Amino acid sequence: MDRLEKAFDRVVLGDIVTGSDTLRGGNVAVRGETIAAIGQGPPPEAAETLDYSGRLVLPGLVDGHMHTGSQLGFPGIAWATRSAAAGGVTTCVDMPYDTPAPGTDDAILAEKIAWVERTAHVDVALYGTIRKSGGIGAIAGLAAGGVSAFKLSTFEYDPVRFPRIDHATMREAFAEIAKTGLPVAVHNEDQELVTQLSAAARAGGRSDPLAHCQTRPPLAETMADQAIFELGLATGAHVHIAHSSLARGFAIAAQFRAQGGRATGETCIQYLCMTEADLVRLGGRGKCNPPFRTGAEVERVWQALLADQVAYVSTDHAPWPLSRKTDPDIFACGAGLVGLQSFAPLMFTLLAERGLAPGLMATYCAERSAQLHGLYPRKGAIRIGADCDLLVLEEGRFHFDEAAIVDRPELRWSPYHGRALRARVAATLLRGRLIWDGEQVLARPGDGRFVKRQPAPGGT
Repeated sequence: MDRLEKAFDRVVLGDIVTGSDTLRGGNVAVRGETIAAIGQGPPPEAAETLDYSGRLVLPGLVDGHMHTGSQLGFPGIAWATRSAAAGGVTTCVDMPYDTPAPGTDDAILAEKIAWVERTAHVDVALYGTIRKSGGIGAIAGLAAGGVSAFKLSTFEYDPVRFPRIDHATMREAFAEIAKTGLPVAVHNEDQELVTQLSAAARAGGRSDPLAHCQTRPPLAETMADQAIFELGLATGAHVHIAHSSLARGFAIAAQFRAQGGRATGETCIQYLCMTEADLVRLGGRGKCNPPFRTGAEVERVWQALLADQVAYVSTDHAPWPLSRKTDPDIFACGAGLVGLQSFAPLMFTLLAERGLAPGLMATYCAERSAQLHGLYPRKGAIRIGADCDLLVLEEGRFHFDEAAIVDRPELRWSPYHGRALRARVAATLLRGRLIWDGEQVLARPGDGRFVKRQPAPGGT
């Protein structure tokens, strides 16, 4: 049998990790771009063999919350997705808050899709959003254009790029989004409370890192959580907390589900490992919104995750250049962390340190995020018929080195620099093709594709 007659185009060998099991000495066979067979023991005939025996092979991660265009606009897609490839993230779900024009209508969406198709290194799904006022009519067009979800905010960072949506407008938007069947994620911080506490801190001469946590207290989150879920309950919308740093956020979501609401929430990897002490240590490099919480709260968020109250784990990758992260005045620093390339090795490490199985990463960092965004079963799992998106982890003793980040030079910093890790990303495959070999990105701009939300069985 010659090369052209082999049963499969490619076979990947390794310890195959799914959400429920690990097939030691397993294999994944590829035909075209999809998984055609999964087995254990002697591999099938294939034109090419990628041998990762002794290493873990997981589904490529689906980061359900990240930002490419907050600074550069659409050109940021190429750079962020390059870093994703090196980090084992094969699908990015990109936020709509791009500069200068957020994703508020079908024309902007079409332009962004064209940039994805032309410049992305991994596959990309997209959020849509609305203007601060007068944008409700664009919701149906964005849904028809294939957005995976909508994103609104209870806090204003910019009146155009990232506006606060008032309750009356949010109610109207939720009702319209409910008709599409798509989820609507919400940035959950109470505007008035944060604004007043921040002004008081400044008036008192506070600009130290801890002031950031104290001016965005847990109450700011839970007040916003209650409001958005009440609006969801009233309108029938599936409302999703975009990033809960608090276990109470998931408890509140569960309460609204018990009342018949469609309420979910995600956490971010930083809320599973970083504390207020880390913000004091890192200064602006550790500034994000919501901020890091106490060590006790980190433990409570883990308890919520293990109790299956968390929809999925994301990065909220929101990279600012280092020049925006080093001001001694914490209020002057940009809020956002570099996190795509550290996502997989750090999540594996956090699980290993707690004696937890790597299958939890397959579940919460791939399958669940793909499901919420309507990308499953094509994305998010090692299963026959799915795109062959794979992450290969090599276990060992490593440290995260920010100099290895393959994004723009000004973004080669990390809050996790020097952090001890139990694994590294040895390879990434996108739709059956090797795009990261452990040392260099093999994907080229345009190898990534826009991934539309798929209709659920029986409806949207």
